[in-house]
Amino acid sequence: MVGYNKKIGTHGENLAQSYLEKLGYKILANNFRCKVGEIDIITLFPNTNYICFVEVKSRFTSVYGRPCESITYKKILNLRHTAEFYIMKNKLYNYNFRFDVIEIIFNNNNTDYLLEHIKNAF
Repeated sequence: MVGYNKKIGTHGENLAQSYLEKLGYKILANNFRCKVGEIDIITLFPNTNYICFVEVKSRFTSVYGRPCESITYKKILNLRHTAEFYIMKNKLYNYNFRFDVIEIIFNNNNTDYLLEHIKNAF
């Protein structure tokens, strides 16, 4: 089950990255990891000084709620601390920041999927 969930997550992150690139976002990092946590995608918002930290949530069903509802308070704190580390490590003090969530719900019957981009999610 763990391997299956990892494949779904990786596929969702690839779809999210393609979606962001089509919108003109510049990808700065994928799966940035440090001692505190991990951020799925870090992007530069086009024509602005905004850096977006993007959490991608992928599911095959919304029976247990929307994918973004699985982001706990502890996960939000870890994302913020990881983002702070990224900012300090790369000396990005002159930028504004925001946290986005991209949820992807796959279809069991075919390759269709529903993608929703939630800007300023938290």
